[in-house]
Amino acid sequence: MSDTAVLELTDPRWAGFVASQPAATPFHHPHWGTLVAGCYGFRAFAVATTGPAGQIRAGLPVIEVRHLRGEPKWVSLPFTDYCPPLVRGAPDEARLAGALQQAAAAAGIQRVVIRAPLAGAVPSKCLTALRHGIPIDADQARVFAGFPSKTRTHIRQAERRGVTVRRGTKPEDLTEVFYRLHLRTRRRLGVPVQPRRFFRMLWDSMIGPGLGLVFIAEAPDGPVAAQVCLAWNGTMIGKFSASDERAWSLRPNDLIVWHSIQTALERGCRWLDMGRTDAASEGLRAFKRSWGAVEEPLVYGTLGAGPDPALPGNGRAGHVLASVIRRGPLALCRATGEALYRYAA
Repeated sequence: MSDTAVLELTDPRWAGFVASQPAATPFHHPHWGTLVAGCYGFRAFAVATTGPAGQIRAGLPVIEVRHLRGEPKWVSLPFTDYCPPLVRGAPDEARLAGALQQAAAAAGIQRVVIRAPLAGAVPSKCLTALRHGIPIDADQARVFAGFPSKTRTHIRQAERRGVTVRRGTKPEDLTEVFYRLHLRTRRRLGVPVQPRRFFRMLWDSMIGPGLGLVFIAEAPDGPVAAQVCLAWNGTMIGKFSASDERAWSLRPNDLIVWHSIQTALERGCRWLDMGRTDAASEGLRAFKRSWGAVEEPLVYGTLGAGPDPALPGNGRAGHVLASVIRRGPLALCRATGEALYRYAA
């Protein structure tokens, strides 16, 4: 038998449980859920099953998403690529699904969205995305030799053309240098950018405490690309990437990925998660596969009634907004993110 527990993410029992789980990623770490909830004005907690002595047997971090319009829902977790349940086996997974339903019903919540498959959850039908991961070998020379010749050539080209990569050491490396490149990238893609406060909080919550890194690729004329990685418990995740398209011929993105792989090796990581990719983004998928990444579909699950929610940015309104952002000034991309980004949760 097991009981259901709803815990604050700051509860030492939850933090201890997560730290004891080999499958836990930076997305399970209490700091990530607290960051997302705090930035967008939501409530974060964990739902767990417990044994006779009160020990946690299985669990998931959860955020309650409430907007002015629409029914509230629980999501594990918004703005998170992949967050599987922390369980020891099928029986624990089934009990956790029941605990989520029980706790949600008690809170008046009809829908629980899990950013991973879960026993008893209905798989999403509207999601067409993939994740890419690279298993990390302890031998750096062997890792480099395993890349296709084209990838090795691009790395060497970047170095010959004067591109260097440094790690961010102060908040401004994230909130100023990275943000400028990120804003340019988001406008090029036609999507709103995250509020600037998110990156200030990201430094304080994750980067500063050693749960992530910022890589900045610099050409002789200045920064041309950057990446934010989360790293903890043997997994490094490439969460945000940005670049100046005018400098792509210098191959700065290739050099940053290589530096992130080297850093993952230094930190003893077993896995480099290259993040979520839309299935239609053939160029990005090919780039990730060129590093030997394993490609697999992302499947999310839903507990509760009602159809799958539409993905943010889909439909005519989404296409119109994308066109407006691409044609507009950088300030428009930033303003739409400040006003609308939280509604994508």
